[in-house]
Amino acid sequence: MSDTQSSSAPAGNFIRDIIDKDRAALKNGGRVVTRFPPEPNGYLHIGHAKSIWLNFGIARDYQGRCNLRFDDTNPAKEEQEYIDSIEEDVRWLGYRWSGLFFASDYFERMYGWAEEMIRKGLAYVDDLSAEEIREQRGTLTQPGRESPFRGRSVEENLDLFRRMRGGEFPDGFRTLRARIDMASPNLNLRDPVMYRILRAEHPRQGNKWLLYPMYDWAHGLEDSIEGVTHSICTLEFEDHRPLYNWFLENLEGVHRPQQIEFARLNLSYTVMSKRKLLKMVQENLVEGWDDPRMPTISGFRRRGYTPEAIRDFCDRIGVAKVNSTVDFALLEHCLREHLNKTSPRVMAVLRPLKLIIDNYPEGQVEWLEAENNPEDPGAGKRSLPFSRELYIEADDFTLDPPKKYYRLAPGREIRLKHGYYVTYLNHKTNAAGEVTEVHCTYDPASRGGWTQDGRNVKGTSHWVSLPTAVPITVRLYKHLFTAENPGQETGDFLDDLDPESLTVLDQAVGEPCLAKAPPETRFQFLRQGYFVADRYNREGAKPVFNRTAGLKDSWAKTKDRQGDAG
Repeated sequence: MSDTQSSSAPAGNFIRDIIDKDRAALKNGGRVVTRFPPEPNGYLHIGHAKSIWLNFGIARDYQGRCNLRFDDTNPAKEEQEYIDSIEEDVRWLGYRWSGLFFASDYFERMYGWAEEMIRKGLAYVDDLSAEEIREQRGTLTQPGRESPFRGRSVEENLDLFRRMRGGEFPDGFRTLRARIDMASPNLNLRDPVMYRILRAEHPRQGNKWLLYPMYDWAHGLEDSIEGVTHSICTLEFEDHRPLYNWFLENLEGVHRPQQIEFARLNLSYTVMSKRKLLKMVQENLVEGWDDPRMPTISGFRRRGYTPEAIRDFCDRIGVAKVNSTVDFALLEHCLREHLNKTSPRVMAVLRPLKLIIDNYPEGQVEWLEAENNPEDPGAGKRSLPFSRELYIEADDFTLDPPKKYYRLAPGREIRLKHGYYVTYLNHKTNAAGEVTEVHCTYDPASRGGWTQDGRNVKGTSHWVSLPTAVPITVRLYKHLFTAENPGQETGDFLDDLDPESLTVLDQAVGEPCLAKAPPETRFQFLRQGYFVADRYNREGAKPVFNRTAGLKDSWAKTKDRQGDAG
């Protein structure tokens, strides 16, 4: 369960209404047990964060239990790396599981139940290939055809099933199928496969098992063994619920959980398919599962997102019965609200231009005072070194200022944040005609960035003192995809991959405090946005900072417009 509370009270939803009724009726003795059951075949993404928030949050609010259970029934795709990353992500989001379980620990019990189904005449060994099973399954408008092996005796089925376990047959040669109804309008009930032969190294079981359960058979049994009361799934499992119930109803003396479905999280400008995410990792289209452009929880973490912002986002979108797509801007809005309150302010210049104050004493360094976070009085203040030579943003100077350009230009005076007023004097260029340095004069009476004479100076620039400037690398990120729904137009999500989703600036400089910023320390770079020290930064190496989000909040502006229209 959660060690930390969500940033707002849990919203009411239909799942909580069901639980409230069950508790009032003393169903399950009033107990509430949920579980988060990922398959360890990839890293968790933001959609999983919603499921984590839902399952762990319900257990917390009803003083119940929530288990973390790995559905490790397909060793061909599962790795220990994924298990480790999932545990880390759940902890990072602020949750602690009541029990840590693995489906593979239940394999022996599942096998015993499978023999029980055979003895009851409810399961049979089939010799059809996977392709033949699919072909005979039928369609939504046509019933399926029964397998010619459906009529095998209980004795023959038990013998063959035990020989399947013993390794007598090659992979895929035989399967165990449930005997239900090949004419059922629900295709999931048309004799689904329960077990297949598969020789693969299992992360926990090694080569002990050659026979692996299918998800539909294993899922309900896992829930039953753990005493889950409310098995909460996404909507794609709604058609599987009759099968989930059928298996449990036909086993003797087992606990029967209740499966409830909710709408999964779809987010604009992202893909949530593990298959697609894995494809991008394997083809080196991203820098790994935790690439800051990826919608994985580890990717959001590396980009500088906070668990508080993600939990707040989940609170706001709530739980629905109908699938929809949530605007990415809402997630960024939740993030900015939290970072604005918690991030220390620093100055960093991403594209440096040298500025020299000709009338400032050479060799002098004075220390100016600045608030660490004006939103948090308890954050204190810091001292900034100020000198004759500084860096400002290249965009903060132009020889030909357009209309409403309020920064430095010939004949202009600007304010240096926390520093002084400076006035343009002259500039130097290189052979290509590019400005290489700007010379100014300063007003000593304007220390702190203000004067008593009422001068109206509109422009303010941030800066970094050249002698103490810390060289840094800055990574600027955009959405990984150019389309809100990648692949919708062309059918291939990779067609919408943005080749310019990452910009790397190697000449950036920052305040001295950035030199030893611990990995994952978050900042607001004044006028630039929110940044985080990359988690792979190492002492002695040039620090890297990833831009988490810009300062502009498109979601807040959208809400303001909607409010004005109302």
